[in-house]
Amino acid sequence: MTRASEGDASIGRALALVRFLRERCAWDARQTSGSLLPYLLEEAHEVADAVRTGDDHDLNNELGDLLLNVAFQVVLGEERGALGAESVVEALEAKMRERHPHVYGDADEAPDWEGMKARQRSADTDVAEDSFAGVASGIEPLSRAMRAQERAAGVGFDWPDVLGAFDKLREEIDELEPHLSHSETMERDADRLAEEAGDVLFAAINVCRLAGLHPMTALDLATDKFMTRFNRLTARAREEDIVVEDASLETLDRLWNAVKSEMAATAQEPSTDD
Repeated sequence: MTRASEGDASIGRALALVRFLRERCAWDARQTSGSLLPYLLEEAHEVADAVRTGDDHDLNNELGDLLLNVAFQVVLGEERGALGAESVVEALEAKMRERHPHVYGDADEAPDWEGMKARQRSADTDVAEDSFAGVASGIEPLSRAMRAQERAAGVGFDWPDVLGAFDKLREEIDELEPHLSHSETMERDADRLAEEAGDVLFAAINVCRLAGLHPMTALDLATDKFMTRFNRLTARAREEDIVVEDASLETLDRLWNAVKSEMAATAQEPSTDD
């Protein structure tokens, strides 16, 4: 197993910093693993934002904040006698060696990870009753759906290819359409509408997964594209003395198409029909 280099002692400095704060600051001293959970999740999201924007200065700072929260959880585990830095790293090393036998010389080819993890979980008594034991309920919904699909795929319950999943997406869209026909129907059958709309989203996530995409990344790209286009639409509207809030749908559609053409012409985004 590859051991940490001397330079990696900086991780130890993070742990020492938390221990120092626990001894000398009343706020830090009264924190628990549970009380720090909102900060841990917030910092993880801020790291993700820095990655998305490509701002390395922000990324440097946000990774530091996230590291502080990770170090805090390790130190609190030490205080409980439940875990420590060494046990956390040893567990990580063991897991990575198990998942990369081709890298460590224990196998010639990369393993089927989902199948391998499914076999490992089969020895877990919880999994005998719940195939999705261990899929965190607190993660964002797109990732949770993808993890559930990967669990099922690990035991062979999966589409043979992405086109099969795409056909299922079409089927779910067709099932949703009748529930969108009348506003009174949507209000009366709100639960059924939510169920059918959820099926469409779940099927779309399956398509992304089998296409080798993470749905969260794909959705972020689509959202960024929409926001950029809409901001340009509003700018173009101001240039033409159009009040967006008062404009007709036909006018807004004209502006939208003009922005699409302009952005495609400048090669800032591919020309598409969406």
